Amino acid sequence: MTQTKFENIVEKWKENKQKYVKISSFCTYSLLIEKHILPYFKNKNKITEQDVERFIFQKISLGLSEKTVKDIFLVLKMILNFAFKNKLLHRVFLDVKFPQCKQEKKLKVFSKQEHKRLLRFVKANFSFKNLGIYICLSTGLRIGEICGLKWGDIDIQEGVLKVSRTIQRVYIEKTSKTQIIFTSPKTKSSQREVPLNRSLIQILRLMRKISNPDYFVLTNSEKPLEPRNFRKYYNKLLEKLGLPKIPFHGLRHSFATRCIESRCDYKTVSVILGHSNITTTLNLYVHPNLEQKKKCINQMSSFLGSEGI
Repeated sequence: MTQTKFENIVEKWKENKQKYVKISSFCTYSLLIEKHILPYFKNKNKITEQDVERFIFQKISLGLSEKTVKDIFLVLKMILNFAFKNKLLHRVFLDVKFPQCKQEKKLKVFSKQEHKRLLRFVKANFSFKNLGIYICLSTGLRIGEICGLKWGDIDIQEGVLKVSRTIQRVYIEKTSKTQIIFTSPKTKSSQREVPLNRSLIQILRLMRKISNPDYFVLTNSEKPLEPRNFRKYYNKLLEKLGLPKIPFHGLRHSFATRCIESRCDYKTVSVILGHSNITTTLNLYVHPNLEQKKKCINQMSSFLGSEGI
């Protein structure tokens, strides 16, 4: 078998992959390839497990986050599997191990008091951007989903909003430019209907009557607000209010945390958030405390009738 140069394999893989994935995913793959993978493997026509391991450790040593490195590795693995399948490279067994994280990252969320304070402020100081923050704190929408939300997606009669599009800025291959695109939400389960609470319905009822259904909620115009600009506004608002510098995604995490704290069932929370499976919800938000653990042990012991034995 004649081995093919890696950069030629990448071109063949991209030509094939582009037919099956969303443009946003393809642009993400292209950026990771151009910025990280090609500079390292470009001229190779033979790749070993040791090559891949050295590459991974180099990226970690440069300070990239574990998630970023794993994303890069996932793309590299897809390319190599394509090459093996099409006999462009000799198959190599990849069992690359990542260094263990010394400390588990703690989820960044607002406390209940901070959550309520932010809700009160944006409700008392109306603007369309503040309304967007109120919606995110009350529904768990992602930033691209709230930026893509139109007035026509809100059904006051039924008391729900429909998540059917997302906005994101993507990298354009072989250029230094990016562009805004509209796509369907992250996964099939992310296309969903989310109930609105009474307070939010009251705020939206009047607005919905006088708004254009084709206008975006955050701008009340036909032109959307892109995520990076909304993120800048949000960060300045936190600074103004003296609140912790929690990333915008923390609004979603805070919403989900309040749902779990108020004893909503996990499956329902998962569906509202648009998670593809309940495992994601459980791993992120369900962390029993010591009292809950003791209660569980005592219940199990009582069930067995073993107390006092």
